[in-house]
Amino acid sequence: MAFRKTNVDIEEEEFLDASDSRSYEELEALLNARTADVRNKLSMGNVAAAVLRSIEDPPFGRDFQDLKDRNAQAVIEALQAAKLSDIPSIVKSLSSEQSDILMKFVYRGMASPDQFNSAILLIWHEKYKIFEEAGLGSIVRVLTDRQTV
Repeated sequence: MAFRKTNVDIEEEEFLDASDSRSYEELEALLNARTADVRNKLSMGNVAAAVLRSIEDPPFGRDFQDLKDRNAQAVIEALQAAKLSDIPSIVKSLSSEQSDILMKFVYRGMASPDQFNSAILLIWHEKYKIFEEAGLGSIVRVLTDRQTV
């Protein structure tokens, strides 16, 4: 006797392929423009705007790993440029969705300590506690989201 009325294995299939619907070329053009803008903002000393710009509309999906890597590099570059005294104000200025995206990049960076400076990411996560602003739900949403960055 089955207790389920819906076959969840069938329902789950549509969510397995959480790929971006845009083409590779379109995403690459957007990423190149965003990366140039982030570097421009960093060179002008506007770190808060660079962080906000770097986390806008990240590519997601299995087909775009190299774009996701380049995007992560731009985000981490912006995070590393922030002064310790600026981090709390940057975090407080983020919306809930932006906090979730930033948390994804922090976890992405900590998963690759050979590529990224984990100490900086731990400062963003632990010392200034992004989750204090975004709540514990942010961590849960990031860890369960299928749209990885």
